[in-house]
Amino acid sequence: MGSDLGIVALNTLAIYLFLVVVIRLIGRRQLGQLSALDLVTLLLLGSAVETAMVHGSTTLGAGLVSAAVLLGSNNALNLAMVRSRTLRRLVGGGPLVLIHDGKFVEENLKRAGLTPEDVLEGIREREAISPDQIRFAVLEADGEINVALCANATSPSPRPLPS
Repeated sequence: MGSDLGIVALNTLAIYLFLVVVIRLIGRRQLGQLSALDLVTLLLLGSAVETAMVHGSTTLGAGLVSAAVLLGSNNALNLAMVRSRTLRRLVGGGPLVLIHDGKFVEENLKRAGLTPEDVLEGIREREAISPDQIRFAVLEADGEINVALCANATSPSPRPLPS
């Protein structure tokens, strides 16, 4: 029984690390807003890896060990990211300028897996009227698009942007 729980712990850790890498490679777009398709995929992903994590065991012990390894691994990775700028950039990424002085930065759009329409949607959420009003539109590591307006641009109803 004890070795079975060890296998559960190792399988869970391996799947956690795999998912961290894959989600990082997929990009930040998926983090900011989940579409219905993204939500279905996320739910199915949880179900798909569950059996592999618990080594086919449906015991309470296997479930508890798996949950503990997931929570512990996530906590350890977060602590390591706080201490290491390199790891933080590797796992979490950094900000990416999508619009600079009213012009789309095509290279960064491609890197983020975004279309100009995706960015325009984010701009509309910030109540900016058009890209030419924007000094910078930045895709943050959490998937949020923050907008800085040009000095001469006025927003219909200014509000502070989330940080």
